[in-house]
Order: sequence, then C-alpha cells, then structure tokens
Amino acid sequence: MAESGASPLPPSTSPLSPRSPHSSALSRAEQFVWLTARVLEQRRFAYHFLNGGADPVDTALAAYLNEDDGYGHALEPDLRGPVSQPLHTGHALRVLDSIGRCGGQRVERACRYLSSVSTPEGALPAIHPSQRGYPSAPFVPVMDDPPSSLLATGPVVGLLHRNEVWHAWLFRATDFCWQAVESLEKSHPYEVEAAVVFLDNAPDRPRAEAAADRLGRMVREQRLAVLDPDQLDSFPVSPGYAPGEHHFPYDYAKVPESLARAWFTDEEMERSLDFLERQQQGDGGWPIRWRQWAPGTALESRPIVTIEALLTLRAYGRTIV
Repeated sequence: MAESGASPLPPSTSPLSPRSPHSSALSRAEQFVWLTARVLEQRRFAYHFLNGGADPVDTALAAYLNEDDGYGHALEPDLRGPVSQPLHTGHALRVLDSIGRCGGQRVERACRYLSSVSTPEGALPAIHPSQRGYPSAPFVPVMDDPPSSLLATGPVVGLLHRNEVWHAWLFRATDFCWQAVESLEKSHPYEVEAAVVFLDNAPDRPRAEAAADRLGRMVREQRLAVLDPDQLDSFPVSPGYAPGEHHFPYDYAKVPESLARAWFTDEEMERSLDFLERQQQGDGGWPIRWRQWAPGTALESRPIVTIEALLTLRAYGRTIV
C-alpha cells in the first residue's frame, strides 16, 4: 500500500466472524463492510468507527465528481450511470458534512451545478432528465419536465444552512422549502424525513419549531411512523412503497437533538431503537426496506444503511462495541 501511494485502512477491531456470539454489533458490522462495501463506505466506516482520517473519505468521494461539479456514477445506488444528479450531489454533501468538510470552493461549485439543474421555482427535481437512457429504479421515473421536489431540495438546503454556506441558489430554494413544508397536508415518510433535515437546520428557529410541531402531529395522525414494532401489521405502508417498508421514530429523529425527537415519547423511541438493534442480520449488516430491483443496488445500499444504523444507535447512547 505504501509503495502505491494509497492510504492504508485502519486495523480491524476484531478478527471474530460476523456470526460469533461473542462479537459486538460494531465488529460484526465491520466484517460485513470489508466483505461487501464500496471503497467510499469502507473509508466512511473507518472514519466514524476506527479512528480513520477524513482525507481517505474525501479522496474516495472525489471519484464520483463530474466536470459539471455535480456528482454521479451511481453514488446513490438506485440511480445508475455516469451523469450528475441532484440526489447524487445531495448524497455527496451529506458525506462531506459528516467529515466536517461541507464548505469552501468545492461546495460553491456544487451549488452552481444545483442552480443549473433547478426548476423554474429555484428548487431541485428528484430526477433530472439527463438520467434518461441509464438504468434507474422503477420507483423513480424520469420525466422531461420534472416538478420541484422537497425530497431532493430539503436535505441539500438544510445541510448548506448547517454549514453556513451562502450562495445565491439558496435564497429561492429556501423559500421553496418553507412553502412546501408549511403547506403539507398529506405526505409520505421519505418526504417528511427530507423536511426534518431542512427544519433541523433552517436559520429561523421559531418558524422551524412551529412547522416541526405541525408536521409531527401529521405524522402521528397519518400513522407514518410505527410506534410499536411488535404490532407492525397495524401500521399501514405508504402507497407505492414496498411491502414492509415501514418507517420508525429513529428514521425521523436520527439524533436526539432533532426537532422530530419531540414527536415521540421516550417509550416509543426506546422501542424503536430496540427494534433497530435487532434488525442487524446474521452477516453483520442491516437490511434495506425499500424495493429491491437489482442485485447490485441492494449490495451497495446495505453498507450505507449499516453505517447509518450504527451512527443512530451511538447517537442515542446505545452500546455498539
């Protein structure tokens, strides 16, 4: 590795097999990541859990960067092909945020890309028409004139505000997010999760808290969160979702500081975290709940989901080592 100039991965925390009864959740997940993950997720796992550096994550992420300053190459596994997409670029910003590097000229250039693919409202479409001709999940149709999407725009705007990024694109995109969130009457879990990222980071805190309170009541009224995992069948799955594609309190409140945490009682939150712990599979990874349409996309997605599960459990003080 030294001769090639590549940065070596940190040493493994445990030689135990994923199925060993004496191995921790983290060590089982580690074996799963080494076995199945892309280089980016290997580097992310090392950064978050093995004292790895940020530079290797940054280097791995750069492989997905295109000349238009957007990100592509199936960074978001359900969209294949080389072209830049808003969802890929949002994924890249989440990675940069997680290593403390969501800023500077690189992010300004990403904002220029986002501006170039925005709708007339100044927001992002879920899928830009450039995806046409490349494989993509059947549940993300490609349209010639796609509408503005809170699902795509909310997380990007939220992350940029959290990192105090100021760019002209943000003004209209922020206005769109406020209008979209405050006018929601009926929604679905992924859209609500996108709204939460925006509200958790929007500069106008009183307005965000009021909007989050209304959104939380809607989530409970429309039964968009499973409040008791032992009674899964009593909670509906949103239209268009895969069978069993339920969402839980921890999906909305990924950290205790989230505004969405107030939507759930302590007992409901603890039950959902217990369920999340139990979802670790025999191979050490966590499952994906959305519709699996190609073997490769499921394989690439599971390490991402596994890292997120471990981060959530750790954020709530659960023992993972």
